[in-house]
Amino acid sequence: MRSFIEWFKASTKVKRWILLIIFGMVLTCYGIAKILVSEEISFFELGKTITIFVIGFISIVISIVFIQKRSLEIIIEANNTTETGEKAKSNIKSLIFNRKVYEEGPKVVVIGGGPGLNNILEGFKKYTNNITAIVNMADYTNVSGADSFKDIKDAITSMSNNENEMSSLMNLNFKNEKLYGLNFGDLYLVAMNEIYSNMSEAILRSSQVLNISGKVLPVTLDEITLCADLSDGTTIKQKDKIPEAVASKSQKINRIYVTPSNAKPAPGVVEAIEDAEIIIIGPGSLYTNVLPNLLVRNISKAVKDSKATKYYISNIMTEPGQTENYTLSEHLKALQEHVGTGIIDYCLADTGEVVPEYVRKYNKEGQDIVEIDNKKINEYDVKVIQKNLSCIKDGKIMHDSSVVASTIIEMVCNDLKFHDMQNDTQYLLLKSVLKEQKKLQQKSLVKIPYKTKIDFSNTKSKFKEKYKDRVDSIQNTDKKIIENQKIAEQIEKIENDKKNKAENSPKREPMRRNNKRNNN
Repeated sequence: MRSFIEWFKASTKVKRWILLIIFGMVLTCYGIAKILVSEEISFFELGKTITIFVIGFISIVISIVFIQKRSLEIIIEANNTTETGEKAKSNIKSLIFNRKVYEEGPKVVVIGGGPGLNNILEGFKKYTNNITAIVNMADYTNVSGADSFKDIKDAITSMSNNENEMSSLMNLNFKNEKLYGLNFGDLYLVAMNEIYSNMSEAILRSSQVLNISGKVLPVTLDEITLCADLSDGTTIKQKDKIPEAVASKSQKINRIYVTPSNAKPAPGVVEAIEDAEIIIIGPGSLYTNVLPNLLVRNISKAVKDSKATKYYISNIMTEPGQTENYTLSEHLKALQEHVGTGIIDYCLADTGEVVPEYVRKYNKEGQDIVEIDNKKINEYDVKVIQKNLSCIKDGKIMHDSSVVASTIIEMVCNDLKFHDMQNDTQYLLLKSVLKEQKKLQQKSLVKIPYKTKIDFSNTKSKFKEKYKDRVDSIQNTDKKIIENQKIAEQIEKIENDKKNKAENSPKREPMRRNNKRNNN
């Protein structure tokens, strides 16, 4: 009875359609009764009666359709959680609620590592539970190493329904004297590994225990080392040393590889790729987080053979020590040179609509916007989707996880619609969630505060052209200020010289007179 009463709460938004059904039934019954009881009826009265009947019938149909639509929305709202862990809008679990609705979402595999991978996971957990994060494990010594679980813990946190609390838990460093210096997340994963004697199984079970939206898998359980051959013939070993060596030697990376070359994929990785409907590669450090996953034996082959739609999410900014001055085509070239063609179908690239003030600090560190050089991109048989994918988060230029996820999900919906699957459960679910997410995106748009002083004089950026008038205006103002300062300094110098001459001149006069007297 309580569940039935909950249908009439203001938050359910169902009463309006129930009232419309009653209104439609009244009109329909009136129209039928009018025809049945009338012995004679004029043409005008007949038309009027039929119109009333039709309006009533249409009202009933529309009400039924919208009640069904609202029922689906209630199911989604009951399952959809906010970042604080609270239920979104409605909490009507008793109304036809079934957790399997989200489990019918598309199977998504995200390959990468670092903040880029975690950012994308945050967006996709709003649409499906079928997410598998394949995490880079290059240069992780063993399962007991202090940093062995960093990417795994971050991925688990990103797919959690309450990211803040999960992050605090996974990154907790004990202050207790007996446990001082130990990290809870590391201890937990080591304990799970002790129980199941298999790191891949331990992480998979952890996903279930912690109730996250998907699962995390290490790309391999073998100990691997990432190596890079530079353009001067130097070979650099270890992931962390590569960017530093590239920057110090001012050399480019010719190729990277992992040793041993016969490292096996972790259990479940290849199977996840084969079953996937969507495969996402990147974003992240191209040579140290993205490519190492694809270089593990059979991984790139599994991606190529998969029937999934494959996306590469390009970085917004270049990266010193790795992709300095790289254009988008050079990113694609690096991918194909290492793993061959057919690895991706689509490339999502940011249109570069970032306010220049935020680009400036990246320029100072040798970073710039990744240029979309369309002519060269055509050589790589990849469809490029250009869209404003960037946002400012904690003062950093990042991918907007919601926009990236909604862009790909919208493509999935269009594909389902193209194959005449508008009535499919997956399509209805994705379309409804997509609609809600787009509303939230519109509400969350925040104007970026304007900051003065921009200096692009020593950098080559496509923003220099896009914001040329704006940048020139600010630069001209700065130049005038500098010129005025220089003039003021010159005036001050002249005044000081005059003052010095005035102070010294009385002392010199008597000396000259004495000299004249001596000459006489």
